[in-house]
Amino acid sequence: MGVHTGTPLLAGDGYVGMDVNRAARIAAAGHGGQVLVSASTQALADGFELRDLGEQRMKDLGAAERVFQLGTADFPPLKTLYQTNLPVPATPFLGRARELAEVVESLTREEVRLLTLTGPGGTGKTRLALQAAGAAAERYPHGVWWAPLATVVETTSVLDAAGRALGVAGAPAPAIADRRLLLVLDNFEHVVEAARDLAALLAECPNLDLLVTSRERLGIAGEYVYPVPVLARAEARTLFTARACALRPDFEPDGAVDELCERLDDLPLALELAAARVVLHTTEQLLERLGRRLDLLRGGRDADARQQTLRATIEWSYELLEPAEQQLFARLAVFAGGCTLTAAEEICGAELDTLQSLVEKSLLRVRGGGRFWMLETIRHYSLERLAESGEAEAMRRRHGRFFLELAESANLAAERITEQRFDLVLPDQDNARAALDWALTADPVLGLRLAVALEHFWVSYGAIEGVDRTQALLDCVETPELRARALRAVGSSADQAGRGQLAEACYEESLRAYRKLGDDWGVAHLLMRLAHSAHSRGAGNEARELAAASLEISRRRGFATEEIQVLTLEGTLMCEGGDDVRGTMLLEESARRAGEIGFIW
Repeated sequence: MGVHTGTPLLAGDGYVGMDVNRAARIAAAGHGGQVLVSASTQALADGFELRDLGEQRMKDLGAAERVFQLGTADFPPLKTLYQTNLPVPATPFLGRARELAEVVESLTREEVRLLTLTGPGGTGKTRLALQAAGAAAERYPHGVWWAPLATVVETTSVLDAAGRALGVAGAPAPAIADRRLLLVLDNFEHVVEAARDLAALLAECPNLDLLVTSRERLGIAGEYVYPVPVLARAEARTLFTARACALRPDFEPDGAVDELCERLDDLPLALELAAARVVLHTTEQLLERLGRRLDLLRGGRDADARQQTLRATIEWSYELLEPAEQQLFARLAVFAGGCTLTAAEEICGAELDTLQSLVEKSLLRVRGGGRFWMLETIRHYSLERLAESGEAEAMRRRHGRFFLELAESANLAAERITEQRFDLVLPDQDNARAALDWALTADPVLGLRLAVALEHFWVSYGAIEGVDRTQALLDCVETPELRARALRAVGSSADQAGRGQLAEACYEESLRAYRKLGDDWGVAHLLMRLAHSAHSRGAGNEARELAAASLEISRRRGFATEEIQVLTLEGTLMCEGGDDVRGTMLLEESARRAGEIGFIW
């Protein structure tokens, strides 16, 4: 039984409404003989013994619910989502009952390990995939995980993105192994050449299932394809009406709604964009305006008709914007993976009212934490407008400078010993990657400064990517001091990626550069790193000599962090050589001194 307190509506078939649905969701999470109670009921239920089961994410992907159990009996864990990074959608899932049931049924079949949802942009592939993943969660004891690929540029980075979704650096296969989980890969069409990597991943991980959304099938063995259709007319009408009522509570659907749905090919995104205009226009006016633009913008004979319609809908929504809104809409395309209000203001000159207007017109969305973002289909159109505006290069340069400053403020380079702010970089890692992509040809010096500023980010979250990106920029920059730092950063990532020979070669070249520059800190630091490299390959005597050389410079010049790291290595070497007493003393001294100066790494 599920008990919830709220406001139902009385319809011909009984009580309906959001609170009735919430009670049903709570009940569905329980087991036979178990009574579950919502937080709103618990607050009123004096005198009952209620066990707090904590916040639970229901399989309809809504926000977490706090759930209580009546009595003290023990039951299995609730049938909710407990291992997932599936996003919480901003709006309810409407319709699609048949499609949802068919996709979930496909996922339950043992022979289906790769299921691709296909269809043109705007058909709702992503939303259906997320809902199906949530509904199928009971089959996957190790969770369901979502990896968005819209901002992935290189096909070689697809598995890295999957690894990041699972919380690991690099390829995900070792972390998955024989675990039973579902991985959702969203927006695969632009990296379809990476499909062969998915085949290899499935072969390595026998209990992994993949759910992929793409505008085209992947074309590899073992793939099952589910073409996502447009909405049924009744569902399209319901979707349009619900979104319109959310903006204008007194909206009443009339005879023009069905024709509007037909002219929009019952595409979910097109319907949402049209519904955003009911604040200013009747459905008849929407139909009239839409018709002229659809005829004007119809593509060639070989173009997909639904994509023509979607493009025309976006074009139409864009043309209805005020000039300041159009300018900001185009400028916001510079962001990959969304942006904060501060970034939009500083890079694009955004004003809050204009941003809010774009949100209300469904061309921009807001995630938790106040991040603004665009559906990728809309962003593609926005990028075209940015290219036509003549401001693209200026926006990308501002974008690059902003995220360079952000990365440098995060204290992730080896020179910084203050608190490392990974939390500043992680939400904007796609923006950092976009800035690096632009800088490779437009401003390699800025790009290399950014790559070096992200030194410990690469070490912690993408070592192979750190090697590749920093090396590519190194080939374009001659500045001696920056090259010395960059070679050190490549070595950091190479070390973490298990490429010890490359790391050592980079450290040696960086050491030569620092010596030529007369930079004692760089020399002491690189001698320390080379000592660690020698220790890693079993060359104990060489490690001691390098450590001693680093220690002499560090003590003479007062380089505390380098001295601390050398003491750690010397203590380790002593313990390994059998002198546990002296070795432990050095390790304790290293830890004490690190704590005194706040050297956390």
